[in-house]
Formats: sequence, C-alpha cells, structure tokens
Amino acid sequence: MKVDLKNAVVVITGASSGIGEATALAFARQGSRLVIAARDLDALNAVAEQCRRMGSQAITVETDVTDADAVKRLAERAMTFGRIDIWVSNVGVGAVGRFQETPIEAHERVIRANLIGHMNDAHAVLPIFLQQGYGIFVNMISLGGFAAAPFAAAYSASKFGLRGFAEALRAELADQPDVHICDIYPAFVDTPGISHGANYVGRKMSAPPPLVDPRDVADAIVAVTRAPRATTTVGSVTNAARLAHLLAPNLSTRILGRFMASYFQRADRVAQSSGNVFSPPSEPGGIDGGMRSPNRFASRPIMFAMLAIAAMAGGAAAAEAFGRRR
Repeated sequence: MKVDLKNAVVVITGASSGIGEATALAFARQGSRLVIAARDLDALNAVAEQCRRMGSQAITVETDVTDADAVKRLAERAMTFGRIDIWVSNVGVGAVGRFQETPIEAHERVIRANLIGHMNDAHAVLPIFLQQGYGIFVNMISLGGFAAAPFAAAYSASKFGLRGFAEALRAELADQPDVHICDIYPAFVDTPGISHGANYVGRKMSAPPPLVDPRDVADAIVAVTRAPRATTTVGSVTNAARLAHLLAPNLSTRILGRFMASYFQRADRVAQSSGNVFSPPSEPGGIDGGMRSPNRFASRPIMFAMLAIAAMAGGAAAAEAFGRRR
C-alpha cells in the first residue's frame, strides 16, 4: 500500500532541532499533517509554527521517549487525526568520554534514549499499524550501527542494539507486507547534536568531514516513505566505513580510536558537561551545527583511509583463502 504524503499523518520524535526539525519541514512541504514531539515544548512550538506557515497542520506534544506511558499518550494524541501513517523515531543523544571516566548514569541514559526510546515508539505505534493493516516506522540509526565509535561506548551499544531490534521486528512482521520497518544510516551529520551532547573529555567536540547536511537526511526519510526499504545509507562515508568494518572490524576500530585520542590531545579545552543527556539543551540550536566545510576535498582523507582498510582486509582474506587452497 502506497502512502499519499499529502494529508498523511506523520509523527516525528526528537523534532525540536537537527534532523528532526529538518524532517518536520520536509513533510510539511508535502502537505502532511504533523505530530511533533520532544522534551523542549518551546522549541517544538517554534518548529510547528514554521510548518504551519507552509500550510501544514502541526500539533506539538511534549514527550520524553524514555517514558513508555508518555509515548503511548503521544500515539493517542496523534490518533485524534484518525490514523497514523508514518512514525519517525528520531531521538538520539550521546556522551563522549573514556568509558570508565563517564558516569554510569550517563551511559544508562544514552541507552534509554537511543534504544529503549525507539522500542517505546515501536511498542506504541505497531498495534495501530497492525489494526490499520499498514504503516511505516522509520528508525534513525546512523553510521554507528555499522561501526563502533571509541569514546562513545554507550552510543555504540545503543546503535548496534537498535539495528538488531529493527532486524528482529522485520522478521516478526514478515507476514505484514504493508507494515514497514525502515532504517536510516547517515554518516556524520552537521547538527547541533554534537555540541549538545555530554562531554566528559573536557575537549571541544567536532566531527570529521564530510559532514552531511541534515536536510539531505530528511529528504532520504521522505523518499523511504514513498518507497519503503529496510536499509538506507546517507553519505559516502557510511558505505566505506561499513565495508571496512565488515572486512576488518578490529583494525578499523583501532584506527578510529587512535584518531580520536590524537584529536582530543590537540583540541581546545572546555568544561565538562552532561549536555542534553538528562535534560533538554538550554538553546534548541536549529537545524545546522555550523561545522560543514566548504572545501569539497576535505572529505578525501577519511574516505581514502576507510577504503584502504577495506582493501587491505580484502587482500588479507583473499591471501588466507588462497593459502588454505594451496
């Protein structure tokens, strides 16, 4: 069953900034009816007003996705439109620091938001989809679902777990051809999320190029609701890192770990902070993080590194297989 995005009822969690805000505006351009959720109601209302200026209906629901009852109330509010066609499960937070130096409470909160929060979303909406006989659930996962991120152990655990959760759901729903679980795996995205996250290394946070425009991720989400599929990657680095990790997981992770450790030694000192892990950020931040480089060649070093890892691993595997045959 194909969903007509004009007047489709779309729920978006984590919609107060970054990818969530960009996604709300992208669906508003399609004429969808929006139910947007996040912890920061003031920021949500500002996003909703932008959507209404585009001619879209938009309602806001203050929601912490780690609270299962709150997510069920969100679903009930969305059902005042009579149905839910699309649910974009977009919440994501992070805590950067060496594992043992990061408070266990922060690790737990990251897992609760990034994994349990998405499970709460699915648990609230899947019964509605099954009763309707159709629906699209979009999981925002990230490159971190394919390759571990040193100095962000809980984030890595949550994203690997979210990928497994989505695969399990697809298997359970195999007899429901019009209920879709769609995963989005963007590379590093230029959103306020990096500056909003918890910082337990006391160094200025950034991300390696090429950074993806959040609007490109939003466009990928809209596209997958038109033609649902299980896996969608956004950004060339995702595919390179995915291949490198598949062929040489230990090597690729060690190289990334050394890169991160070297970066932290050189980065400017800043105060440690729990960021938005336990409460909304003091400033919503809008869509962009302001870290994208205008230099289109800036992306080449990391791309070449990932492809080199993949090539070395592939060569080593081929040599080993040839040796066994000999």
